[in-house]
Amino acid sequence: DVIMMLVPDETQPKVYEEHVAPHLKAGDTLAFAHGFNIHYGYIKAPEDVNVIMCAPKGPGHIVRRQYTEGSGVPDLACVYQDATGDAWDIVLSYCWGVGGARSGIIKATFKEETEEDLFGEQAVLCGGLVELVKAGFETLTEAGYPEELAYFEVYHEMKMIVDLMYESGIHFMNYSISNTAEYGEYYAGPQVINAESREAMKRILARIQDGSFAQEFVDDCNNDHKWLLEKREEINSHPIEKTGEKIRSMFSWIKKD
Repeated sequence: DVIMMLVPDETQPKVYEEHVAPHLKAGDTLAFAHGFNIHYGYIKAPEDVNVIMCAPKGPGHIVRRQYTEGSGVPDLACVYQDATGDAWDIVLSYCWGVGGARSGIIKATFKEETEEDLFGEQAVLCGGLVELVKAGFETLTEAGYPEELAYFEVYHEMKMIVDLMYESGIHFMNYSISNTAEYGEYYAGPQVINAESREAMKRILARIQDGSFAQEFVDDCNNDHKWLLEKREEINSHPIEKTGEKIRSMFSWIKKD
């Protein structure tokens, strides 16, 4: 049997102990989409089962959408424990089944996937990006510019720039924008993301590597997500969200997943 653990990271240990572990048999395969609980030791599988991971590089609803559209999201394929000798065959088959082979399957370790994924989320994709957008919006509005114009400049147009980079790289994005914009990129970018920013990134990575972040997250989960829910309410009530909600209501082409 292949048991795929797709419940949230914070609930996996309890689900595993109560509903999975009692029924595991020698030769079974325990599969994950993220290595958090195996890497940090919150789930310890018996030695006679395979432990594998198929980690799509995107959220679940995008994985499903691209699969149904005939494409796929790239996958990381990882084997933590090969009890049967064919764990790699199993994980590659799973990646193929969810559409990963249509766009690329990359071998990795549980350590690499977990630590790089957390760093990317915290320093760039979620934490870094959201704070950058908020700071740009606040800088413009505090200087007296209309919220709607600020939203378009630092939030809405971001997708267009990222799409150019996603399709053909930074050089293609620079080719597509004006010389004025490209000059400003080289002039202002290093002032915003500077040596202090890079040192902060190193500290973030170190806390991921030594398990400090994982323990802090688990502690907050055990406290009914108190800190997480407070921060979620803060961002949900931020003016950029209120402005964006009004503007996006005019965009009939935006897909709702």
